[in-house]
Amino acid sequence: MARLKQKYRDEVVPAMMKEFGYKNSMQVPRLEKITVNVGLGEATQNIKVLDTAVAEVTAITGQKPVVTRAKKSIANFKLREGVPIGCMVTLRQERMYEFLDRLIHVALPRVRDFKGVSDRSFDGRGNYSLGLREQIIFPEIQADKVEKPRGMTVSFITNAKTDKEGRTLLKLLGMPFVS
Repeated sequence: MARLKQKYRDEVVPAMMKEFGYKNSMQVPRLEKITVNVGLGEATQNIKVLDTAVAEVTAITGQKPVVTRAKKSIANFKLREGVPIGCMVTLRQERMYEFLDRLIHVALPRVRDFKGVSDRSFDGRGNYSLGLREQIIFPEIQADKVEKPRGMTVSFITNAKTDKEGRTLLKLLGMPFVS
């Protein structure tokens, strides 16, 4: 069992039951899934960029991403409908907890001048999104082999009803929010 999943069962559930007054442990919000999305605008000109991005996301998450395609044609961006423009992966269960553990304890502390992540990126329903500027903060990526730093969006989807519940859940799991 993943270390963070064990922590959720042993520490987070009792703490949230006490704080929010839940009667049943099944009422406690939990992490449903984590999605990692990499948008590649330059993939319209150079399709090979997509292959390296897919390989990097596969190395980071341990799961092969799905190539996302444009839904509409936009002439100003030289974009046609159906052209590949990014990749994304949805992590659930054990892989989700393993990725979150590596993100919190290994990758985020490697960010330059890291003081914590903003707690303003909640959507009103307890879900949180985090933008990362470059992929080289993950130890799976070799910095000398990277031709261009790419950002990614990591979204944490919970079944919490409010932002306060979602923030508390992520904070108890170890997310380093700015105080």
